[in-house]
Amino acid sequence: MPAPQSTADMSDVNGRKRKRDGEGKSKPKKKTAIDGDVTEVPGTPVRIKSVKKAKYCPPVIVSAPGVRLDEDITFRTYQKRQTAGRKSSRRHASEQEITLHSTKHRTVDFTAREEEVDTRGEPYQQEYVALYDPKTGGLEVMAAKKMVVRGTVRAKQADEDAMIAPADIKDRKVDLGQTFGTRKAKKIIESNRINAIGPKRGEQDADGNAITAKLDSAEKATLSHIGQVTSTMASRDELQAAIDESKPVPRANLEADEVADVYDPKVIIGTDVLKAVPVRDWQEAVEKNENIDLASRYVARRIGRVGKQEKPLEKLRIMRYLYFLILFYVTAKDGRQRGTKRVPPKDQLAKNLSPAPQSVIDSIRRKFSDGGEIRKFHMDLIMTHCAALSCIIDNFETEPRDLREDLRLDSKTMNQYFQEIGAKIGQRKAAGEAKAQPVAKLAMPLVFPKMSRGAPMRR
Repeated sequence: MPAPQSTADMSDVNGRKRKRDGEGKSKPKKKTAIDGDVTEVPGTPVRIKSVKKAKYCPPVIVSAPGVRLDEDITFRTYQKRQTAGRKSSRRHASEQEITLHSTKHRTVDFTAREEEVDTRGEPYQQEYVALYDPKTGGLEVMAAKKMVVRGTVRAKQADEDAMIAPADIKDRKVDLGQTFGTRKAKKIIESNRINAIGPKRGEQDADGNAITAKLDSAEKATLSHIGQVTSTMASRDELQAAIDESKPVPRANLEADEVADVYDPKVIIGTDVLKAVPVRDWQEAVEKNENIDLASRYVARRIGRVGKQEKPLEKLRIMRYLYFLILFYVTAKDGRQRGTKRVPPKDQLAKNLSPAPQSVIDSIRRKFSDGGEIRKFHMDLIMTHCAALSCIIDNFETEPRDLREDLRLDSKTMNQYFQEIGAKIGQRKAAGEAKAQPVAKLAMPLVFPKMSRGAPMRR
């Protein structure tokens, strides 16, 4: 026999739900009266006296989504002018479309217009403004306009020159060339534009006098920019002086009046270095008419003549220093990079320049190499020093042939090095020789190679 069901189970069968444990009672449907006396105020009946329409401008209800307006902002009202016609066809002021505009803000213009739908896409309803009089209970209603304010950033005033269109077909072609032309075409257009700056020709007044055209703003700006750029540019003399200082040539005294003072051995070699150059073995060999083993044709042909002079010490030291320079250059091996030479190791260099003291060797190595490498600049510096020292030894007039053979150069290159120190190159035919040989002469005023102007432009 099945067990009897409880009353709770019966309620579940009937479709009603049980309340959970801890669930409070349902809220009472009746409102609880507030303690204390409540005085009811009898309502005053409100009646609409009239519904008016504005004669000139209706009231406006304005919304400004996303725009913050100042409280003291003012708008000007604009309305389309109605065409002249019958009075019956004219619309009332409240029905006409109006626009509000304000330019009081520093950078933003505000414009209020009527819109057919709101931000949710729903159509606007007719808006009204009502004035209620509590004494009489009368309500005056007037039709209003619903408007939305939008802000627009004020555009900058365009330049007058930018608003002027090209005057003719030529100007339009120039604009097209500047925009779509090749680099060469743009360069030609720019050159023509710069060269065209100035008074226009061919214009005359009523009396036949030439009219001087005024420069426009673009031409004035171009001239002003050119003036600023060229004001800081170096002159031709300053450029030439900078080039002379950077050239690999011995230091010259260009203010000297005598040619002997232009290249001072104590300056281009150094007083201490020149005094440290040994020459006693050469002096003794010359006095005894003994042979001297030399690796220089230039020195071998002149050591006897120089050693027998009245005061040969200084020129012998200059010649010995020149001999060390020649050995330093010809004994250097080819470097890793093309066109460079490598200074031999310290022991090997001392052996090559023997009997030069270490102070003289270090002076030559520091002056005519960098990091154990002889580059093109150092090579040119060696050549010009040799040219200047040979001029001093030969009383400022020498034949470059012997020195050229020692340094293993061609005649044209050797002559160019003499020209770099200010010497003039001439020709002289010695007795018994079929061909004239070049002669380098150092005389005042010195003539140095000028800065190249570059190749002329092709027309």
